Formats: sequence, C-alpha cells, structure tokens
Amino acid sequence: MANGNGLSSVQHVVVLMLENRSFDHMLGFLYTSSGNVSPSGQPYDGLTGTESNPDSTGQPVTVFGIQPGAQNAYYMPGADPGEGYMATNDQLFGSIDAPASSTPPAMQGFITDFAYTLGWQSNDSGWTILPGTTANDIMGCFTPEALPVLSALAEGYAVCDQWFSSLPTETMPNRAFALAATSQGHMDDKTRTFTSPSIFGLLGAHGVSWGIYGYDAEPLTKSTFTDVSGAPGGTIGQFADFTAAAAAGSLPGFCFLEPDWSSTGNSQHPAYDVALGEQLMHDVYEAVRNGPGWPQTLLVITYDEHGGCFDHVPPPSGAVPPDNSAGEFGFDFTRFGVRVPTVLISPLIAPGTVYRVPAGSMPLDHTSTLKTVQQLWGLPALTARDAAAPGFGDVLTLSVPRTDDVLAGVAIPVATAPNLAATSPSHLQEVQADLISRRFPAGQHDDANALGSENTSDAYASYISRHSDFRL
Repeated sequence: MANGNGLSSVQHVVVLMLENRSFDHMLGFLYTSSGNVSPSGQPYDGLTGTESNPDSTGQPVTVFGIQPGAQNAYYMPGADPGEGYMATNDQLFGSIDAPASSTPPAMQGFITDFAYTLGWQSNDSGWTILPGTTANDIMGCFTPEALPVLSALAEGYAVCDQWFSSLPTETMPNRAFALAATSQGHMDDKTRTFTSPSIFGLLGAHGVSWGIYGYDAEPLTKSTFTDVSGAPGGTIGQFADFTAAAAAGSLPGFCFLEPDWSSTGNSQHPAYDVALGEQLMHDVYEAVRNGPGWPQTLLVITYDEHGGCFDHVPPPSGAVPPDNSAGEFGFDFTRFGVRVPTVLISPLIAPGTVYRVPAGSMPLDHTSTLKTVQQLWGLPALTARDAAAPGFGDVLTLSVPRTDDVLAGVAIPVATAPNLAATSPSHLQEVQADLISRRFPAGQHDDANALGSENTSDAYASYISRHSDFRL
C-alpha cells in the first residue's frame, strides 16, 4: 500500500486487546462469499470452505461455519483448547517438539491436539466442557452473521489478514511483546511480571500521555510491568473513565484497554460468551467515534494469541529476537505465533481495506503497534524486535475524515444458551489475584489464602475489587 501522511493527523492511539482467538476462527469467512476479495477489490487470505484437518483416524474434517442460531454458538469451540508452547507446536507441526524454526508448519494438528486436551480436561473438575463437544468442533469458524460487529468493523475499515501473534504460545508472553517487545525469554504464563522497559515508561519519559483501562476493575497490565508505577504522564482507570475521557476529548495519547477477565466477562476467551465481546467492541468504537477526538484517533482491535483455535496460514519464520534472553523450552524467538484477528479503525481509513505489508517484508505482529506509536511520536525502539517491525501508519490514506457509522443498524448478538463456566474463576482472574496479593508485606496474611478453597469467579472478582487500591 502506498505511503501516506495520515499518521501525522493522529493524536490518539487506542488498543483493545481481547483473548485467545485465531484469525480464521473469527474472520476467516468474512469475504468467502465474494471469492475472498474485499469490496474495494483487494485479495483476502480467508477461508474457501475446503480447508481441513485429520481426525485421530486420519480422516479429513472440513472447516465449517458457526451460525448465530446454532446451539452454544457463542461458546464455541465448547472448551478451552491448548494454548501453550507445546500445544501450539502440536497444532502446527503434529508434535510437541518443534523442528527447526525455518520448517514451515503443516497446520494439521488442531483436531488431534484438541482431542488430547478434551481427554485430560474431562478428568479434571476444574475445567468446563459443553455437553456434546467433540474434537471436530475446533474446525468451527464464525460466519459474518454470527459476529456482526467485528465483521462490520473489518469490512468498514481495514482488516489485517497477515497479522501474527508475536510468539507461538499463550497469553502473558504475547501481552509482554505487545507492550514491551520482549518477554525476557519467558514462554508461558508462570511468569507474570516483566522488568524490561515498557511502552508506558517510554511514552512517559518523552512527555507523551498514556492510559491503561480495566473494564470494571484495576487493569491487570498495571501489575504486569514494573515500570508502570513510576512512569509519568499516566492514567490508570476503568472503562467508564475511558468513555468519559473520549466524550470530553481528553484521551491520553496512547490508551490500552482490557476486557472483563471473569468467566462471565467480555474477553472472548474460549469457551466464554463471545457475544459479550461483540458488545464491548461496539461500545469502544462508539465511545471514540462520538467524541470530539475521533478525527485524530486510530483504534486497533486485536487478540493476544490464537488460543488453540484453527487457522490455515502457517506462521512465518524470520522473526528478530528481541534481546539476548535465553528462551524457555529452547525457543530462539525467530518464529512468529499464529495469525490473530486485527482490525484498524479510523475515519482516515478507506472502507473495505485489506491491509498487509509487501511480500517479503517483516510481517505485522503485536510489536507493529509499538512501532507505529514510536513513529508517531519520534520515540526509540524498546528492543530489536520492534526496531525491525513494520508500522501501519500508511493505512491512513484519506485526507478528509469520514463521518459515517459502519455499525449503524447492526444488531449486537446475544447468547441464548447458559454459560456453564460462569461460577469458575478464569485463569487471568487467578493471575491478577496472585499479583495483587504480592503487594502485601512479607508474612502478612490476607484473604487471598481463602480463594483457593472458595474457588469461584465471584470470589476472585470481589478480592480483586477490594484490594485494587492497596498500596504499601
């Protein structure tokens, strides 16, 4: 795409990062009916409907569309697939042990890995599996009719069909790359805090305002990066604070939004209610679109990692290691993770855009947002990874801001089936409660000790809420 000067018009970059869904799973069918060509005539790397994976007997199972009226549609794939490094290897290569980084993944292990996951989860009462769920359900991908909000935003602005998660593993390392361009060698969620410089510290040091917003509680990100507490120019708030700032035209330069992490929340983590995430995307979009700063705002909606959901595009090799950190599991940080849905939204973006970098270029990944922010405000890179990443400012090709509302008339879906995981704490609730409990002085006991025995989502939410403002 030709280079434009639209980035110079941007004053606010807003990022909403959701949870654990692959590109094909959410947007693969977006343009299938038009031969995978967008309304503007651009090619789109989506599903044809013939993609398949072998089951345990070797028989191919074809990808299928999740329709809005299907039973449990918004809780698909019916359980939480494997998402760690070894599970991702199994999905991509058919083995938990990855071959050389330059080996192209066959992308043929999604069903067999989900079958393995369903097997051990069925023997553990801590996991929820919807009745009737089978390993073949991992081949289900939402139709545009099932996700009208995400689909309308993707079609109405720009969809990135070659945006990869930064690492072939789970949440915390990918969120670390999204905000610090490194996970300091870590490849799983056991490490929950990072001491490397983050984008918040970088912005603060250069006089650019920033904000981190949880949904209805303190944001997890506040406790994830150790430089946040000392970074100047920052705002820590909740979604209501974000919407108020958007309405007042006082948004910080860079805003990072988190969903509600609970099992009844809007994170879209499998197998929680995807429809609630549709409502969240709608609310974020309308908040910025109706504010006076809309003409100067670039909104990015993305997902931290694929969460074990099917995608047909092999992640590329050739990633630049961020630093000299020795990678866990022997990983060398030269391979990207699985494709994730990413939509770029601005009144300076032409409708029907499919945004990708030229063939042969370093692909888009989470550090591309860091690069774009750095290009906007003339900031240095945090690591070698974001230094090598492409920015996406040239997606802003219009000289006159659009005034249309692409969600006008769009009906937000509502799940009709009950959420069978509603009482169980989510993994990230457990992570956040653990991080908050560490604020207490050594040896001081608090009611975090009771959470393990009570073990409900409400108990964790209450604990996080009560101690959100605790300071040593």
